[in-house]
Amino acid sequence: MRFTRLHIWLLLIQLCGSLLVYGAISPFNREIAQGILICILAPTATAAAVITGMLGGSVAFLAGFVFLSNVAVALAAPVIFSFLGTNSTLPFWESFGYIGRQVVPLLIFPLFGAWLVQYLLPRFHRWLLSVQILAFYMWSLALTIVTGRTVTFLLEQPDPHYANEVLLALLALGVCICQFWLGRRMGKKYGNTIAGGQGLGQKNTILAIWMSQIYLCPTAAVGPAAYVLWQNIINSWQLWKKRKSEIKQ
Repeated sequence: MRFTRLHIWLLLIQLCGSLLVYGAISPFNREIAQGILICILAPTATAAAVITGMLGGSVAFLAGFVFLSNVAVALAAPVIFSFLGTNSTLPFWESFGYIGRQVVPLLIFPLFGAWLVQYLLPRFHRWLLSVQILAFYMWSLALTIVTGRTVTFLLEQPDPHYANEVLLALLALGVCICQFWLGRRMGKKYGNTIAGGQGLGQKNTILAIWMSQIYLCPTAAVGPAAYVLWQNIINSWQLWKKRKSEIKQ
């Protein structure tokens, strides 16, 4: 993993873009503004590396951005939520600890585990590299669980405001498309089109939903909940398109 200018540009879009969009929407509807903010601020999903590899992009670049994105959000989110959230009284270090406990098991432990396997069990490491399709089935299982939890969350809303929920879902679709497009556009300038799109567009939505429920208004969590559906429709379309082009060849 080597950090490049593209890593920094994508991170700036993620952090600064979320605040700019929030500032534009909040005068009209604060709940919707918080829901869209978390859709942009949410860190890149660890599973994004799987899709990047299947699409033929740079897994090393994407892995570096997953690490950078998650650490940056763990540091920045407590500060941002202290000004915007409903639980703004939480101290910074307590907020950082809450988010860190969600990020570390998903990011740091697997990273060190991969390094240990690479250096201590090189034969097993080579075998893992030869069966990378297993990562796809692991991603599919994770997607099934995430989708189930999202549906459960939506069904358990105590008194849903359907107008806000529908508007949030539609805006989340627009934000999702824009992030994939902008990521690919930025990535193309640096020779990492696919990884740029996945890095900016594919989000850790479970963490985003959790942060919304803890720090923001409950309705805001509908934004990342809808984002689960939109980002995986885009991922499925990209995989189908690549498979179709390979068959033609």
